[in-house]
Amino acid sequence: MSAHHSPAGPPLPEEWGRTATTVVMPTYNEADNLPAMAEALMSLPLEGLRLLVVDDNSPDGTGKIAEDLAERHNTPDRTRVAVLHRTAKDGLGRAYAAGMTRAVDEGAAYVLQMDADGSHPAGKVAELLGVALATGADVVVGSRYVPGGTLSDAWSAHRRLLSRWANAYASTILGTRVRDITSGFNLWSADALRAIDLDTVGSAGYSFQVEMKYRALRAGQSVLEVPIHFEDRTVGESKMNLAVQLESVAMPWRLRARAARASGHRAR
Repeated sequence: MSAHHSPAGPPLPEEWGRTATTVVMPTYNEADNLPAMAEALMSLPLEGLRLLVVDDNSPDGTGKIAEDLAERHNTPDRTRVAVLHRTAKDGLGRAYAAGMTRAVDEGAAYVLQMDADGSHPAGKVAELLGVALATGADVVVGSRYVPGGTLSDAWSAHRRLLSRWANAYASTILGTRVRDITSGFNLWSADALRAIDLDTVGSAGYSFQVEMKYRALRAGQSVLEVPIHFEDRTVGESKMNLAVQLESVAMPWRLRARAARASGHRAR
């Protein structure tokens, strides 16, 4: 195990560790990855941590595996793993919005977005929560592109360039200073999610990450970035396809146009 992946990290103060925090993890065909991710999270010294798996009716049985994990980790008086079964593959953004809405409705003070494919380090969860509680930040981004952030050695030069370009592209169009606006490893306060109004988020695919951060900033929420090591998935297939890439190119312009219209209405 590399130094990047210490399973627990430094323990948080006890009252912080009790903070109601729900990890929302969308899954589609992640049967080979989910058990290890769930075990890594459940072994963290965070009493208040829960995992909500949002499964889009995976044909490989991921939903059933999630139910088995819930059975193993839950007790009559404590739910540590829950499963939200959706009937269709409706896009990453929709899955996240559904899971985050449920987490807040069920009393989470913080909601963490995290991929099931092992690319996001479970050992950083306590740090993200600690930073939010220590600073009062509304959003804490696990960032590949602040000093100290690193990328998997498995990433090709082309992929690294594309990722950096996508971040610079979206940030420039939207005028944000977030270095890793496309990051999918983000901790949100419940108040930040309420301010964003998840029901009205338009992105279905990966550009959900960009839209959420942009809307948080427009709503006056504070965003901090914490360096992480981003690992490449070792099992299963990436969900990135041409339609998703095209949405990612168009979305910043759509968000900018929508913001300009909203400002125009307010100015009248």
